[in-house]
Amino acid sequence: MKKYVPIALIFTAVHCLYAANPVFRAADPHAILIDGTVYVYPTSGAQNQFFVFTSSDLVTWKRHPAVLDFNEIPWIPSGKHAWAPAVIENNGRYYFYYSVGPKPSRIGAAVGTSPLGPFADSGRALLSDEGKPGFEAIDPMVFCDPNTNTCYLYAGGSAGATLRGFEMNPDMISLAREVEVQTPKNFTEGAFMHVRNGTYYLSYSHGSYRHSSYSVHYATSATPTGPWNYQGPILTSDNTYKGPGHHSFFHDPVNDQWYIVYHRWENVSGDGPYSGSRKTAIETIEYESDGRIKPVTMTAEGVGPTKFQ
Repeated sequence: MKKYVPIALIFTAVHCLYAANPVFRAADPHAILIDGTVYVYPTSGAQNQFFVFTSSDLVTWKRHPAVLDFNEIPWIPSGKHAWAPAVIENNGRYYFYYSVGPKPSRIGAAVGTSPLGPFADSGRALLSDEGKPGFEAIDPMVFCDPNTNTCYLYAGGSAGATLRGFEMNPDMISLAREVEVQTPKNFTEGAFMHVRNGTYYLSYSHGSYRHSSYSVHYATSATPTGPWNYQGPILTSDNTYKGPGHHSFFHDPVNDQWYIVYHRWENVSGDGPYSGSRKTAIETIEYESDGRIKPVTMTAEGVGPTKFQ
């Protein structure tokens, strides 16, 4: 799947005001909440630069200067593209991971002292799929288990639709060992992990990203590495919005509210294939009393003005 198709950003100013979904034009959004500010890192355009968007209320968004310039990383072979970043804070530093493709694909890692960057690349690939038939090294997601302080890299999808997991070294830019992780039912790509009330939720994209089949499904486990109990879809196409996919969750501890940030196709019809640019939207997440995630209805209203402190 050619997820590296550039997503053009149309911002002519750094401040944009949105009262509803979509919040901006971009795909593959990875969101984190830090000190009352939401940071969203998406796939960011034809120039192979990564940007971050910030908001303190989920209404007013600011795009900041590039946090990582893919063109300035010497180890990346020519003819490659960058997409699907992921960011995590650990021990006061911020770690930025990204996909490099097409095949043979690689995952890069960079580090910075601020969520606004800039991030300094590690100088080498964190993971490669060379010599690994049936696996594509894309869509990194790093999760640090609050119960053990062990950090894991989840990666893979598209070609072969295979998920792999790795325990990370303390430096967060190298791998200690591979851990056994089964590929869950209906997995295509874009894994994301979060934990709530002792249950680990592995969510991921299913289907083809240019078609209405693209959707978000999830499985649960008592551990961050499975075994997985498939739970079904969270986001699926409807009559208005198509192909909701590559996503992330974040938690507001003040209000104990979870959110999902995802991309979707708008103003398209039929089953696809679609073309053009995908857009990022945000919805609230609700859980059943037994911990299952309620299916999300995509909206134009979004979540409205929100404060996190």
